[in-house]
Amino acid sequence: MHADDQVGEGVSPDLAAFLRNADDGRPVKIVPSVCDGCGGRVFFVLVDDVEGGAERVCAGCGVRAFIADSEEFWEGADPGEAGCPCGSEEFEIAVAFSLAGDESVRWVTVGLRCQKDGAVGVHADWKIDYSPTDHLPTMV
Repeated sequence: MHADDQVGEGVSPDLAAFLRNADDGRPVKIVPSVCDGCGGRVFFVLVDDVEGGAERVCAGCGVRAFIADSEEFWEGADPGEAGCPCGSEEFEIAVAFSLAGDESVRWVTVGLRCQKDGAVGVHADWKIDYSPTDHLPTMV
């Protein structure tokens, strides 16, 4: 872990460690996904792993939400359902925001932890090349 890393409450330690190790060495802010509708933390996930982008669907109540700035380019995306090799499609989600020296977001990495077998992985990531970016960590 980097001395300046920030890990949000409720992110499982193994997913946080995996996201930290998958990053480029910059400080990261790791934020858990929590459903605005019911407070749930288990999701079905659609990802575009070529262009980058993700949308989540709460397993509890069905509320949909885009992750970070995904909605801006989702119409042109080719998303697929995220799945674990064990066959499960239900995940804990945490997003690592790689931070520049001025605390602006430079990279978004979506990590998933399977609810059935605990396997962790990065399912989508993309570069951020605009400012301001303060709103992105609130959109998880």
